[in-house]
Amino acid sequence: MSQEEQLLAKLRNPALKDSAFNELLDTYQERLYWHIRKIVITHENADDVLQNTFIRVYKSIQNFEGKSSLHTWMFRIAYNESLRFLEKNNKKGYEILDDFLPKSTSSVAEDAFFHPDEIQQKLHQIIDGFTEKQKRVFQMKYFDDLSFKEISKIINVSESTLKSAYYTAVKIIEEKIFL
Repeated sequence: MSQEEQLLAKLRNPALKDSAFNELLDTYQERLYWHIRKIVITHENADDVLQNTFIRVYKSIQNFEGKSSLHTWMFRIAYNESLRFLEKNNKKGYEILDDFLPKSTSSVAEDAFFHPDEIQQKLHQIIDGFTEKQKRVFQMKYFDDLSFKEISKIINVSESTLKSAYYTAVKIIEEKIFL
């Protein structure tokens, strides 16, 4: 039995659920935080979405069907929670995402939790210019090190479409990074 299967068995056991959930937090919290952070941009928003993600995971673990790995399932929840957060804020009259994203490079550069060098800043500026699909796919593949199969399950898009978006993004970066 794999570590993930053992953890899942403990999570489904009411007597072990709380301690197993702490183990789950220790294992996945940082990776999910950075996955969310790339979508919602700010630390404060990422913390809120991360908390909502783990609440949803805790409440829904009994419904996990095992059609994907636990890791992929949680990334999908985090992705959906991030999008839900952005949509909710758009309805409240906050800036729409397209208006916000071009400013995200400057907010990354000013962020106390992130200290990019010149190349990293240029990379983030280029990524900010991508379409939403290219941006999400590139971030999940490059920064989160997810496979195309995992990304496909997270955002419900075919692997071939993801590969096309990713390699187009890589080509744009290669062309622009050395300008």
